[in-house]
Amino acid sequence: MRKYISLIAAVMLAVVFIAGCSNKNTNANDSKVSPAADNSDTAKDTQDKQDTGKTSGTEQGDGKLKVAASFYAMYDLAEKVGGDKVIVTDMVPAGIEPHDWEPAASDLANLEEADVFIYNGAGMEHWVDTVLDSLGNKKLITVEAASGISLLEGDGKEETYDPHVWLNPEYAKEEMKSIRDAFVKADPANEAYYNSNYDTYAAKFDELDKKYKESLTGLQNKDIIVAHEAFGYLCKAYGLNQVAIEGLSPDSEPDPAKMEEIIKFAKDNKVKVIFFEELVSPKVAETIANEVGVRTDVLNPLEGLSDEDIKNGADYISVMETNLNSLLKALQ
Repeated sequence: MRKYISLIAAVMLAVVFIAGCSNKNTNANDSKVSPAADNSDTAKDTQDKQDTGKTSGTEQGDGKLKVAASFYAMYDLAEKVGGDKVIVTDMVPAGIEPHDWEPAASDLANLEEADVFIYNGAGMEHWVDTVLDSLGNKKLITVEAASGISLLEGDGKEETYDPHVWLNPEYAKEEMKSIRDAFVKADPANEAYYNSNYDTYAAKFDELDKKYKESLTGLQNKDIIVAHEAFGYLCKAYGLNQVAIEGLSPDSEPDPAKMEEIIKFAKDNKVKVIFFEELVSPKVAETIANEVGVRTDVLNPLEGLSDEDIKNGADYISVMETNLNSLLKALQ
């Protein structure tokens, strides 16, 4: 499917060009108004929102920055910094695992209208270079949030590096800083506002980091078995050992030899919990847990949230606190 992105992008550029020519009333400030503000076709607007994922703010832009985020973690960091000065769209719909997600035609059209595009980088978004090369939006400010962070090497099969840097709160804070800088560049009149929001949440991330260190330091058990290799940065920061059932992408399935290896490791090291993720099938984790005679639990990599999580007001901090509680129950 990836090979079709360029073709889709080219088609969308043509559509955007034609649409632009047909609307002579468009001015320089219209680019900061959400496409959903056009009420001429309510049903189409509703479908577009479903296709492009969660959007913050109101339908009318009111001069706010229009921001596109490549998946949930980037969306939440942008929300924290931008507050009520931005309208942020999570490009990946709720409940969808983002590793193999592909942007639709509506996503490309939204990027043509956006002021800022935030993505993690480090191989997380395999589609990003092709899409950015195809865009005609010359004012778009792009943020590779993981740029400058020391990366861990990947499993050698797909990505070169492990992209899941945001699961270390201190690295998430660095990504949030890059997002703040982009907002200041796009909207310098509100620099003090973005700086204040960043400072507020940076302190909260520092407190979260402190809580992890105080809670996990000194535990005798250090081994966790997880659904896919997403927790390397978290484990490195807090002295844990990650044993992954699958690689950096959760869509692959382990072969029988790998399954047997995991089962043996769990038995030999008295692992009490096999972790799985909400957005992928728990069947493999459940099979291993049944063989070992232990329970399963959720460890959330914050790649996306379920509709229920969103409805309940979950965010990066609350999910990371839940993860910490799950880890303590498994390791104590």
